[in-house]
Amino acid sequence: MTAKTFAQKAIERASGVADLEPGQIVDAFPDLYMSHTASWRCIRTLEKMGVEELYDVDRVAMVMDHLSPAMNAKTAADHALCREFAKKMGVKNFFDVNSGIAHIVLMEHGLVRPGQFIIGTDSHSTIYGALGAFGTGVGFSEITAAWVTGKLWVKVPESVRIVIDGDLAPGVYAKDIMLKLIGDLGADGLTYESVEFSGSYVEGMSVSERMTFCNLAMEMGAKNAFVAPDDTTLAYLDQAGVPRDELDILLPDEGATYRTTVRFDGPTLAPQIAVPHTVDNVVGVGDVAGTKLDQVFIGSCANAKYDDLVIAADVLDGHRVAPGLRLIVTPASAKIMAQASDSGVLTKLIQAGAMITNPGCGACAGSGGAMADGETTLSTANRNFQGRMGSYESKIFLSSPATAAASAIRGVITDPREIVATAVVA
Repeated sequence: MTAKTFAQKAIERASGVADLEPGQIVDAFPDLYMSHTASWRCIRTLEKMGVEELYDVDRVAMVMDHLSPAMNAKTAADHALCREFAKKMGVKNFFDVNSGIAHIVLMEHGLVRPGQFIIGTDSHSTIYGALGAFGTGVGFSEITAAWVTGKLWVKVPESVRIVIDGDLAPGVYAKDIMLKLIGDLGADGLTYESVEFSGSYVEGMSVSERMTFCNLAMEMGAKNAFVAPDDTTLAYLDQAGVPRDELDILLPDEGATYRTTVRFDGPTLAPQIAVPHTVDNVVGVGDVAGTKLDQVFIGSCANAKYDDLVIAADVLDGHRVAPGLRLIVTPASAKIMAQASDSGVLTKLIQAGAMITNPGCGACAGSGGAMADGETTLSTANRNFQGRMGSYESKIFLSSPATAAASAIRGVITDPREIVATAVVA
């Protein structure tokens, strides 16, 4: 029997077609269809089609995350339409503006499980690979079609293996690895390919770090990303209330065929920065250290999990944000915000001068945190495209939460190892 990659196995399971090879196109039946704030587009399309029944309402998940709370009357009307639709159709997995970012919310609520095939109206749906699922982004027309037919066509991707070994130096984090990989491989380096992460570093990662990896794989063009489920995964799923006897874990076979294998040595890495205006324009932090900042944003589905907030708070502890700089912190979910509140992490951030906003996509999606002409933000988000955060004449740099926090203290892009070293000496 031919050895298979994770992608082959996941699509075979979702399609019911055996012995698939890369390049084949089949109809797959997703286990979950995620749509975010703009679910109203799907609803309006459904109305035009005259369809009043869904294929399987239990596979529908709607999360009002991108523009929350409503910014204007139009957004409020869109939210109202989604609420009315969910109530009418009996959508149980409806999460309103108080919930947080769709990806994180669905994972916290046990709706993402190993081996599943999941589609979402957000390109960073690749994040579901952190729990061993096949997650991929699609358009609103595809989601609407899945609502009605339960299926969509998918081409089996080729697979690439990325092996990361060794521990990282203090002050260097998972985000730095991904920025380096994106810079080395390019924004289109893995277009429509399935990325399987492995190696000693990956095996030791938390689920939060795996989320960062799989989320940012999209910025290399990946169709999906995957980290093999293990005891760390199972512990997370236990907390999410997922019974172990309901799991269908899929693992790649020994000897499976990969287009290429990329190897990366963790201990050699320094903190990385993506400079304007593309995510693959990456340099070491030393190359841009001293760049003046007007704003720092710690948030997004890439880096606003609880662990990320802890890292930022630890760097900021005992310091104050530089005069004239705005530090915006947006937790990824209500659950994370509550945990950060209970543990004192939010207090540390506030005492340092941070402004805490409600859980959600926030500034990453253009909801608050806009910049004026000539301003510069250092962000922990996953994109730094021109005009994404306000003025087309502003600039966005990307970094890890540690680098963002250190930079907020000095008001310029700063190597976090300098702040940590100062704290140790003191």
